Amino acid sequence: MTADRSRNTKADAASGGRALQKGQQTKALIVDAALGLATQIGLEGLSIGALAEVMQMSKSGVFAHFGSREELQISVIREYHARFEDEVFYPAMQAERGLPRLKAMFANWMKRTSAEIEAGCIYISGAVEFDDRPGPVRDALAGSVQTWLAAINRGVLQAKEAGHLRADADHKQMAFEMHGLILALHYEARFLKVPMSLERARTGFTNILARYGLDDAAPAGARSARSSLKAVPSTPSAPTKSTNKE
Repeated sequence: MTADRSRNTKADAASGGRALQKGQQTKALIVDAALGLATQIGLEGLSIGALAEVMQMSKSGVFAHFGSREELQISVIREYHARFEDEVFYPAMQAERGLPRLKAMFANWMKRTSAEIEAGCIYISGAVEFDDRPGPVRDALAGSVQTWLAAINRGVLQAKEAGHLRADADHKQMAFEMHGLILALHYEARFLKVPMSLERARTGFTNILARYGLDDAAPAGARSARSSLKAVPSTPSAPTKSTNKE
């Protein structure tokens, strides 16, 4: 009796574990589909019904994994943030601390933004949808963006502490300008379809480094321009009357 009860308990535990794993896998698939849908129609366009249709599931089946449309939206934001970190943040951490790491962060950010010119960026589209709508969804979205911007600020500050930027460089201003480049790139490339937007964004970052970086850390083009400016002699002043007399 005792042995049978033990075997039954183990079987029930194994069955429960498999059911939990299957449930987690199904939820992951739903979130993946929801993320793809959100890039097309926005977070606000997400609904249990629309997702059930995409997944070919019942509404109650989708609802059981989230409990509310709001929780579905938050789950999508978390998944987007996790993928953003995997593609942009963590690979950059392999670079040397300081300016090399900061450059890697921006390069990865540019690469991600380039891929999203057609698909859309939830951070940017979500800000338009929820900028004036307080609540858990806005909090989750703003929190994710603030986490990334804090990482950029740290990256700039570390580059400054490593001696790769000028001692008087304003790290908050530099991070602000980097963020501004990404927003401008997304707006001009996705909305206005302006040619050469990617190249202009790269040039903008080069200019930022030239303004805030040391001469030996600035790009070669920027160093050359600075040297040329230093080498230009000042315009001689007009001779004075006393000189003419002499």
